[in-house]
Amino acid sequence: MTLIHDPEVWQQRLAALPLASYGAGETVFAEGTKTGRLLILKTGAVSIVKNGTEIAQVAEAGAVFGELSALLDQPHGADVRTLEASEFHVADAALLMQDPAALLYVTMLLARRLDFANQAFLELKSQIQAGEPPGLIEQTLDKIEGVLNAIGTGYLRAGAGIAGHHPFQ
Repeated sequence: MTLIHDPEVWQQRLAALPLASYGAGETVFAEGTKTGRLLILKTGAVSIVKNGTEIAQVAEAGAVFGELSALLDQPHGADVRTLEASEFHVADAALLMQDPAALLYVTMLLARRLDFANQAFLELKSQIQAGEPPGLIEQTLDKIEGVLNAIGTGYLRAGAGIAGHHPFQ
């Protein structure tokens, strides 16, 4: 097994997966449920909702949903709802997790998310030490929250942040 991500191999794996289509406003994953599936966005856009609050919007082809649930054998941690008609590649999580190309792809997505969160955390520490205003600190906290909850390699941040939450005042 090579540890180099081969986009061509990954695209071949994706092309072999069945597709599922959802209309606008449909729930793809419900928080607290276990589906045993991973979904990879082909087209469309979704909203990620945790505890009734939208935390992100994702419209990037290749974004993966259900990866943490599959890797940790836990229920889905958030609702995933379509914002528009969307199509997903559907994979059985147990089988996909045995595929080296799929594991490497998911691992790279998670590593990017962790790296960005670490960078944002260091930025937050620097802001606190410099005595930056609470609004700027809150923006950085929102950035960290967004990336930790993001799916895929990119995301669109939802909302303006945690209203009234200023832990460093």
